[in-house]
Amino acid sequence: MNSKTFNWGIIGPGRIAHKFAEATSVIDNCEIYAVASRDVKKGEEFSKQYNAEKTYTSYEDLVNDKNIDAVYIATPHPFHYEQTKLALEAGKNVLCEKPFTVNAKQAKELLDLAKEKNLFLMEALWTRFLPIYKLVRNWLDEKIIGEIILLTSTFGYEFERNLIDRKFNHALAGGALLDLGVYSVAISQWVLRKDPISFSASGFLGETNVDEMTAVNLNYGEGVVSQFSCNLLSTNDNSFIIYGSKGKIEIHNMFWAATKATLTIDGKEITEERPFKATGFEYQIEEVINCIKNGKLQSDEMTHERTLANLLLMDNIRKEIGLQYSFE
Repeated sequence: MNSKTFNWGIIGPGRIAHKFAEATSVIDNCEIYAVASRDVKKGEEFSKQYNAEKTYTSYEDLVNDKNIDAVYIATPHPFHYEQTKLALEAGKNVLCEKPFTVNAKQAKELLDLAKEKNLFLMEALWTRFLPIYKLVRNWLDEKIIGEIILLTSTFGYEFERNLIDRKFNHALAGGALLDLGVYSVAISQWVLRKDPISFSASGFLGETNVDEMTAVNLNYGEGVVSQFSCNLLSTNDNSFIIYGSKGKIEIHNMFWAATKATLTIDGKEITEERPFKATGFEYQIEEVINCIKNGKLQSDEMTHERTLANLLLMDNIRKEIGLQYSFE
């Protein structure tokens, strides 16, 4: 690997890939080297905007480019399995957008393949690396709010009702849980550092047979519960609140992309802000680069075990609400 510059190859130059590419501008010795898109014009425009050396119309050509140090997969989640597998089989380290795959079976196969090939692989759950979450972790570890009792969160927006759009499309693994609820699942697990012992869930499946609304209670035992809802129908508060025996922590609106959190204790509120250096994606990018340069095959912060456990939980939630995709 070139010791001076870390070269990224991007599959899928959509909205989220732009946030990723913009974030590399604040990281030393890191650049977008290549992009692959089936849409020639889109790929060329992306390459021009971020000064990428190569533009490919074939994913195979990108993953076989020997100058690429890692591949970032920024396509919708129904395509993550095949594209991650393609990159791993070509010997490339991979950062793959969330949700990592549609289900735990696909995830396990990829995680096993990465281990077999001695390659780095991580789910791009960028929230886990944001500066405000480091502060919240310090508050939790110091037990400032006492023992955790209840977590509550919502992730909902009134999306345009386009039934062929990815979010409403059954064939593209649409629905609220995989697209939005993954954040509530992941952050609940992050806060409590364990899996729930049981759960209950209800969901509303719309005319395209995807969950347009899902509400879940995760039971972590000893009276500790995480309650969350995700939906495509209404715009919600979209905060994440951690209630303890001595106070609470609120990670503010758009908790998955938050820069602010408020600690409330003894009736007093302290709000802290940790702005991004760029788009917020820079922190997970730095984690990946550091891991690869240090010969690590996974991140200590976003482990393979955690990715697999989160997907298994979402598999079981989908089973509870009666949502199985026809291609599974």
